[in-house]
Amino acid sequence: MDLSQIRVSLDSDDSQERMRAITALRSYDAETAVPLLCDKLEDPEFLVRSFIAMGLGRKRTPQAFEALQLLLDDADANVRAEAASALALYGDRALARLLAMFEQDQHWLVRRSILAALGEMEAPAPLYRLCVAAARDSDLTVREATALTLARFAGTEYQTSALDHLLKFAKADEAMVRAAAARSLRHYDLHQAREALTQLHEDDDHRVIAAVLEGLVEN
Repeated sequence: MDLSQIRVSLDSDDSQERMRAITALRSYDAETAVPLLCDKLEDPEFLVRSFIAMGLGRKRTPQAFEALQLLLDDADANVRAEAASALALYGDRALARLLAMFEQDQHWLVRRSILAALGEMEAPAPLYRLCVAAARDSDLTVREATALTLARFAGTEYQTSALDHLLKFAKADEAMVRAAAARSLRHYDLHQAREALTQLHEDDDHRVIAAVLEGLVEN
């Protein structure tokens, strides 16, 4: 799609047409694409705004960085989550904003996205602080994601305290969380982890047992 077609499509009443135009901008340089994306930050469709966030993550400029921070305040959690993931692509300069966002935004989708995004960054200390906070989250899916993320700290300076959290997760009421703990515990070559896995192998829920057996097959 050439640039004149993209401009026309971005103003279309058809949201699918607008998304196609946003996708087409991937093949253009940041100097061309970013201003066009920024003009659509207030598009009425959340899915279009989500596409814009993805585009701004790929075209990393100061203007795109500022635009993504605006999208972190979007009314729709899907857009905020996508903006957080895109902002993480900017590296260390996005870290403080993402940590603040995690504290401010209680939506499970946003929190999971930030956890995943920091997991891809080389920032173990902030990621561990996030895990400690997320371990107390009221949402089941956030606690599950936290249990899985704690696998990253095996063999690091955070190993002992991360294992303490995993051992608590291994006794959680929810089977999803116990299964996630089992998947992470197998990364810890420590007797406490092995003992916990032995207990989880006798769990009442087949999903937890399956998670333990996955580790045995992989080993």
